Amino acid sequence: MTTSMSTSTGPSTTYRAVEATTDGNFTLVERELRLPGAGQVRVAVEACGVCHSDVAGILNLTGKRPAGTPVVPGHEVIGRIDAVGAEVSGWRVGQRVGLGYLGGHCGACASCRRGDFVHCADQPVLGDSQDGGYAEYVIARASGLVAVDEDLSAAELAPLMCAGLTVHHALRESAARAGDLVAVQGIGGLGHLGVQYARAMGFRVAAIARGRRKRELALELGAHHFIDSTETDPAQALQALGGAKVILATASHGGSMSPLVDGLAVRGQLVVVGVAMDPVEVLTPSLIMGGRSIVGSLTGTPSDNEDNVAFAGAHGVRPMTETVALDRAGDAYAKMMAGDARFRMVLATGAEPAA
Repeated sequence: MTTSMSTSTGPSTTYRAVEATTDGNFTLVERELRLPGAGQVRVAVEACGVCHSDVAGILNLTGKRPAGTPVVPGHEVIGRIDAVGAEVSGWRVGQRVGLGYLGGHCGACASCRRGDFVHCADQPVLGDSQDGGYAEYVIARASGLVAVDEDLSAAELAPLMCAGLTVHHALRESAARAGDLVAVQGIGGLGHLGVQYARAMGFRVAAIARGRRKRELALELGAHHFIDSTETDPAQALQALGGAKVILATASHGGSMSPLVDGLAVRGQLVVVGVAMDPVEVLTPSLIMGGRSIVGSLTGTPSDNEDNVAFAGAHGVRPMTETVALDRAGDAYAKMMAGDARFRMVLATGAEPAA
């Protein structure tokens, strides 16, 4: 992992951005500042979170770019609109906004016509199919914008755009209701937020993590119970508590999710939000005999994200962050990938609106 830097910020017609390549190089470059096109806005970035999902864009795993083409990563963006393109209404210069993983639905495909904007067939992904927020400016579709207020700092808001939305939406749409037992697997970038959201939603919360040293943190975040997966079988521990209506699986290993199914209550759900490259495996009787299910949850719409931010603000849900300057993007990414971040790395740009 290497990082190269430019020492000049250039004139006001240029901006700084970090380009990443599949070989792990992060380069701070200057680009020409351009105006947004029809249906787009330009956002002066205040902060951008460093998310594990950035890996897909950096490594071009989806093949959305020609091989060897660098990308500006980043999809947890907070900033202010500083230019509005044609055919955009409802948004104004100076307005504080956010952007998440999905860069704005098209409104015309089959999924959009059914109101399923998350699965729009013609939707850019920030930091993958289009340049993202490791930059002082980003241009995006207006349909992807999230209205945010002034109450939280940019560093606190940025991780909510993806990590926060992911767990909030998954829990809100799950089978759990207030008073139910909900387990959160993992106390990391997603899990430490999941515990807070679950407690604020009125669930009985069990946190599952490896090692006793996580116990104090789990309880501070709001967990009622802590299950050390190195000392006990999590499924048995959950059944001793009556069985979990929902288990929110945030780990990056499918093998660690598989045994959790047996910890579900009747008609319970294993809701998978952690991206794993190995399979989740389960014996069919574990599903059939209790009417249990395994579901995946990707993210939510911009409107869902506005609900998420409002909920977090009202209930004191806050990410634990470490903020670094834009020119240290490579270091922040490396720390996140090594599992050393506690728990979300955030890049601060210091960009001011150019308009």
